[in-house]
Amino acid sequence: MPLIIPFAGLRPGAEHAAEVAAPPYDVMSASEARAMVQGRPASFLHISRAEVDLPEGTDPYAEAVYAKARENLERLRAEGILRQDPSPRYYVYRLSLGEHRQTGLVAAASVEAYRAGRIRRHELTRPAKEQDRVRQISALNAQTGPVFLAYRAAAAIDKRLQAVSERPPALDISAPDGIRHQLWSIDDGDEIAAFGQAVEALERLYIADGHHRAAAAARVAETRRNADAGGPSGERTRNGDRIHSEDSDHFLAVLFAHDQLRILPYNRVVRDLNGLTPQDFLERVAEAYRVEPSTQPVAPTARGEVGLYLAGRWSRLSLAPERIPANDPIGRLDVSLLHEQLIAPLLDIHDPRRDERIDFVGGSRGLAGLSTRVDSGEMAAAFSLPATRMDDLLAVADADALMPPKSTWFEPKLADGLVSHLFD
Repeated sequence: MPLIIPFAGLRPGAEHAAEVAAPPYDVMSASEARAMVQGRPASFLHISRAEVDLPEGTDPYAEAVYAKARENLERLRAEGILRQDPSPRYYVYRLSLGEHRQTGLVAAASVEAYRAGRIRRHELTRPAKEQDRVRQISALNAQTGPVFLAYRAAAAIDKRLQAVSERPPALDISAPDGIRHQLWSIDDGDEIAAFGQAVEALERLYIADGHHRAAAAARVAETRRNADAGGPSGERTRNGDRIHSEDSDHFLAVLFAHDQLRILPYNRVVRDLNGLTPQDFLERVAEAYRVEPSTQPVAPTARGEVGLYLAGRWSRLSLAPERIPANDPIGRLDVSLLHEQLIAPLLDIHDPRRDERIDFVGGSRGLAGLSTRVDSGEMAAAFSLPATRMDDLLAVADADALMPPKSTWFEPKLADGLVSHLFD
């Protein structure tokens, strides 16, 4: 099966795109999502975060949320705000933020290639979040959030993307966060074939962001393949869900060249100090790190450096070089070093995927996003990290290994709602 195929996307017309486009579902709190949809009945958050249309305090994993998401999707289609293209195609998607620009290809990526390791992951998923995406895809009979894929830069693809992006775009909007989103539609048969051949020549693709979406898509595909449907592909089961089809064997994705991507730090906050006082904790930290008080927030860039915000003060932590493994692609990651040298031994947090005592703060929140949560009393301490390097991500994935959870924060983020992948 080829790595990617074209598909007939569901998308807003140019007149509705700015109103529909929304940040990814998982980069905001419930209260932030509710604020974002005020006065915006066509916002895609009504689908990706449908709890905004239910009473405050509604469990975001409640069955009513998924039912409301499906209702809202059907409403936007009935109103003509979202319309499906008449034929399968690829799309070119450009993100611009300040001086940064990246241009990628929107396609339906192969679940089979994901299972076989030709589409490589680098992180495990959190069970609750993966199950949430399974239920969302199943309820909508669609994938509405793209998986962010990277490929090692290839001239055959990049030149074609550049050529398409010199034409007038179908969509061109600037979001409130300053990100410009542009979209082009590729419906010419020869051009579609040329893009498919260029991507198929790649050895592999890499998941940059969207591990939960990819894993959920694979589970949905397997469930539909194994369902006792009692009829040919595409018919409906007695409960109304579509059974296996080629659509469900693929997932919505955007492919970018690795050298265009921008990674920000993915920082950590912890709820308690595992029974230690701040002074005792600092003394224990000093057994592995050189601790230097700082009058300014610490944004480390060197491997082995960490910023610590504790009891209203910043410190710069520097790990002794002999503690940094030189030839271990996972062990040398800054997120790994922090976990193995400090978080696990001192705080007794061994499974950050499941332990509720640790949380993760994307780099777009800035260092104030760390200190605010500590100063409020919600958290006991915060750690700022250097950004993971793209070369490190590729090395881990090529080794068929896994990074610790929440190792990378890619910025700018893809918008939800500009193109969705339907199963019908």
